[in-house]
Amino acid sequence: MKQIYIIGMGPGKYEQMTVEAIKKIEESDVVIGYTVYTDLIKEIWPDKECLSTPMTKEYERCVIAFEEAMKGKTVAFVCSGDAGVYGLTGLMLGIAPKYKEVRVSTMAGVTAALSGAAIIGAPLIHDFAIISLSDLLTPWEKIEKRLECAAIGDFCICLYNPGSKKRVDYLQKACEILLKHKDNNTPCAIAKNIGREGEEYSIYSLLELKDVKVGMFETVFIGNSMTKVIEGKLVTPRGYNNE
Repeated sequence: MKQIYIIGMGPGKYEQMTVEAIKKIEESDVVIGYTVYTDLIKEIWPDKECLSTPMTKEYERCVIAFEEAMKGKTVAFVCSGDAGVYGLTGLMLGIAPKYKEVRVSTMAGVTAALSGAAIIGAPLIHDFAIISLSDLLTPWEKIEKRLECAAIGDFCICLYNPGSKKRVDYLQKACEILLKHKDNNTPCAIAKNIGREGEEYSIYSLLELKDVKVGMFETVFIGNSMTKVIEGKLVTPRGYNNE
């Protein structure tokens, strides 16, 4: 059976990949992914054959993976974080019925909500929501509704894609929506360059967060009504008696 492994690379460092992901990449004849991710692969496995496409060429990238598998190659199709969280697992599985000779298996990875939470403390101990602020594939009106519902439900919230050159005020707009239902002093944090050079985090109140400029290398965490700052770490209690 021809084989494709869809692999979540986590933040990208060798140490932050799962053992399973590493084994499947090493077993594969070719690695396919977004150019940034295949460059990371080449740093670790310089002799591994890699094929890539730039951003916005996701469909073409998926087809290349199936075409390479049809040649008899074992394919590692890599994504950052977890390929099933804002990744390409869904698109790959949508294309798969056209290539019935190819078996597709998914290897889970560590998504930014988890790797970022590990840096800033323990913000996601209780129920939480992950929301992307990118309106490239989702109408902004729907994003606004999701933000409002998460705030009304007192969820901790992790924001992906909080800003870019074209979306300089999206975090500000998101905070304005959240402030309708959350306290001004709600603890928040921004994790930057997770698992990469320059990794750091900063803590803010929700009111302060509204005026912070962010880009694509930041992940934003917003606490719930119980979240607190303990010695520079964001912590959301789960409700144990001794907390």
